Amino acid sequence: MKIQRRLGVPPQSRKSSPSMSGQSCPDIFELSDGNFAVIGTEATADLEPELPEDASRADYERIVVITRETLIEAKKDIPDA
Repeated sequence: MKIQRRLGVPPQSRKSSPSMSGQSCPDIFELSDGNFAVIGTEATADLEPELPEDASRADYERIVVITRETLIEAKKDIPDA
């Protein structure tokens, strides 16, 4: 499994980059196996109690938060199927 491409624009190109340097921010990548990898702020402890009854996570999974801008910028690169 390898990173194939970034979805959206680099963090430095986003207006509301949350890091001071603009180098380490939320990001979304398409992987060689067709899955996606997300870099975000770890928020499992805060958000797990908020999950709807029909949602759960495995012990090896984490809930991460990305900015709205990150996902909106990536939208054009997300395949429809």
